[in-house]
Order: sequence, then structure tokens, then C-alpha cells
Amino acid sequence: MKNRKRKTARVIPGFGLSLGITITMLGLIVIIPLCSLVIFSSQLSFQSFISTVTRPRVLCSYAVSFQTAFVAALIDAVMGIILAWVLVRYRFPGKEIMNGIIELPFALPTAVAGIALTHLTTTNGWVGSIFHRFGIRIAYTRVGITVALVFIGIPFVVRAVLEKIDIQYEEAAHVLGANSRQTIFKVIFPEILPALISGFTMSFARGLGEYGSVVFIAGNTPYETEIAPLMIMSELQEYDYASATSIALVMLLTAFMILFVNAVLQSRTSKIVSGIA
Repeated sequence: MKNRKRKTARVIPGFGLSLGITITMLGLIVIIPLCSLVIFSSQLSFQSFISTVTRPRVLCSYAVSFQTAFVAALIDAVMGIILAWVLVRYRFPGKEIMNGIIELPFALPTAVAGIALTHLTTTNGWVGSIFHRFGIRIAYTRVGITVALVFIGIPFVVRAVLEKIDIQYEEAAHVLGANSRQTIFKVIFPEILPALISGFTMSFARGLGEYGSVVFIAGNTPYETEIAPLMIMSELQEYDYASATSIALVMLLTAFMILFVNAVLQSRTSKIVSGIA
């Protein structure tokens, strides 16, 4: 009984102090800045808010951001699985270097990435000149935006999937007599599916809010390659803070919806996988 009553030694402070520090940091770093969007947006009436966020040019910027971010996230999901599988499954010279390069978009300033990708994909660039021979333009089109979003989003998928891929599952499946197809679709894929969903949604959310790497390669043509974050910057440059925060509020609500759907999908997928197991 005495042993049960003994308090477990804790490295960090008690629950009350830890919770207080956590709430304080969340309030200062997350909640207060986000609440400021609502406060600035409240300067407009509801009708003015709706008319601001539904202007044709703004709606087109939403469409560009959503379409390119979604396509880029799909590409990241496919390529992310392949890269993660190669890094886990095989040994080859330069594996550590490749592993570090995958994380480069996290450390590289987005503006640097945008400038580099723009120079590569223009009609005079190394990559763009090759596609230009076939009449395909990359820079200053939605294709270029998608390329930039793939670059900044793929680490999310690779790192999420890397944590779930385990060779032991494959070996155990083969020992139990499963063929390659059964191993992939009944053992490996169900195991990495929650991580894949998480990586996809994080890549999609990051693509919606990306600005630095996209603004250079997009060309920023209204109704064609103008993204939503650029619309926010344009309103800020015109000192129209209410309109800028209104558009930002829509993007914020969208991000919350994406994260909520991600949490629901991961929860249901984990239950299904647990039931199968």
C-alpha cells in the first residue's frame, strides 16, 4: 500500500505548473495572433465580409491555391511512399546524403527555393528549355506552382511514412506464406495508411499557405496564377487590413477543416487497421 501511495518522481514540474506554461505559450504564440484575425475582420459587416471574400479575383485565387496544392499533395503522397520505401528497404552508397537532402526544404528559405526553381524552369533554364521544345511551359503557369509545392511538401510525407515502414512486417508476412501482393496490400499498406493520410493533409495544408517559393515561379497573373496568399499581401500593401484579414480568416478556417478531417480520418483508419490486426 505504501508503494502505491508513493508519488512517481517526475523530471519536469507537476501537472499544474506544466499545464499553465503550456496554456501560456499556446496563448502567446497561437491563440492571440489568430484571434487578431477575427478582430480585424469584425471591422467589416457580414455582408461586406462576404462580398470581400467572394470577389471574382479572390475566388480565382482560392481555386488556384486549392487545385495546385491538392495535385502537389497527391504527387507528394506517391513519391513520398517510394522514397521512404527506398530509404528503409535498401542499402546503397549515398543513402545518408539522400536522407539529408529530403529534409533540405525544411531548412532552405522558401524564397531561395522559389528563385532557384524559377531559374531552372524558365524557357532559358536547364529544365524549362527542354520542355519548351515540346511547347510546354513550366514557369509562370500553374504547373510551375505545382512544382514548387511538391518541393516544399514532400518532406512531410516522407518523414511521416518513414516512421511506419518496418522491414520486420514484410519478413513476418513472407514467413507466414504471404506472396508479394498480399504483403503489400494487407500488411504494409494498412500499416502506413494513417501516416500517409497525415503526410498528405500536412502537405496539402502547407501548400495552401505557401507564399515564398510560389510567388516567384507563379508569375502572379490575375485569374490565372495568382494565389490566395498573394491576394492577402496585395491587400496589405494597399493598407486594406480588413480585407486582408478577411481573406486570411477564410484560409485559417480552411486549415482548421483540413486538420479536423485529418484527425477524423486517422482515427477511423487506425481503428480499421486495429480491427484487421
